[in-house]
Amino acid sequence: MVASVEDLRALGLRAGLCAVGVCAADPFPEIQATIESRRDQGLHAGMQFTYRNPARSTDPGRTLPSGRRLIVGAFDYQRERPERPVGQPVGRVAAYSWEDHYATLRAALEEIAKPLRAEGYQAVVLADQNHLVDRGAAHRAGIGWWGKSTNILVPGVGSLVVLGSVLTDAPIELTEAPLVADGCSSCTKCLDGCPTGAIVAPGVIDARRCLAWLVQDEGMFPLEYRVALGDRVYGCDECQDVCPPNQIRQRRPSDAGAEGAWVQLLDLLEVDDSEILDRYGRWYIPRRDPDYLRRNALLALANVGDEPATPRTRAVVEAHLGHASGMVRAHAVWAARSLGLTDLLSLVAEDTDHDVLVELARP
Repeated sequence: MVASVEDLRALGLRAGLCAVGVCAADPFPEIQATIESRRDQGLHAGMQFTYRNPARSTDPGRTLPSGRRLIVGAFDYQRERPERPVGQPVGRVAAYSWEDHYATLRAALEEIAKPLRAEGYQAVVLADQNHLVDRGAAHRAGIGWWGKSTNILVPGVGSLVVLGSVLTDAPIELTEAPLVADGCSSCTKCLDGCPTGAIVAPGVIDARRCLAWLVQDEGMFPLEYRVALGDRVYGCDECQDVCPPNQIRQRRPSDAGAEGAWVQLLDLLEVDDSEILDRYGRWYIPRRDPDYLRRNALLALANVGDEPATPRTRAVVEAHLGHASGMVRAHAVWAARSLGLTDLLSLVAEDTDHDVLVELARP
């Protein structure tokens, strides 16, 4: 006999989830229309996630034609950020990337899927994939409300969660699961607190301004947002850090699961490609090219490095002014100027790369 909604919820909570809900695996036509509209406006900034094929991302039937139910789970990854390390400049990592939270989420969702499969039903775990709009499923299943930051906020938990689903053809009887009432009210702290004004309207993000996207995007980092990047190397938590539900709740101690909160910038910039991928390869890195992390680290170093620069910092910048990648050299030009190392620019005086020439020509 297939488990009830309450049985499935209890199973998910025992597996470590903070919230579980069940809803129909019907298409999400309103979300498809929204995705397509924002793509047409260019707000996606070339991002492919869910934008590549909105018709598939918003229709669970494209993944499992016989699917009838979505069992949606949320894993709470809130931790206190550990103290900033001392001894060299460090870069900040967003909390959602301190460790592989999705691995934990998927393992918990598998615990829900196992008994369904044991009864002969199909059960597919979906999380952080182009197959499904996770936030849409969470909203429909009554996990939380859709905040102005575009994040789902779970009552009593907040928005620092990762979301996923079990898509199944099991005939789970649905109980009444009313949508969670909007808890944002008149609050606009996420809009006001975004360093680049990327939340252009409640629930609308312009990815062309969003630091969380820009650190993952290809090419040169936009000039107008380099200072706003601050010490960030990967991700941005600002809209979540200023969110009252996230501030009110007591976060768990950082003694476990927070080892990846900081990156030693000079260490990152001194190692080779294989070492960078060994350390940070679970992050999304465009084309798996470590030069994009070097780009981010050079900008963070420019923003937080000591001036006058230490001999070690000087050596790192000098090395990157001679890097094989023109993109890396161009960002090293920016770092050299920001750190008062303009004498090193003679190393690229004869450079012919377009990006380097643009940087050198800046006033």
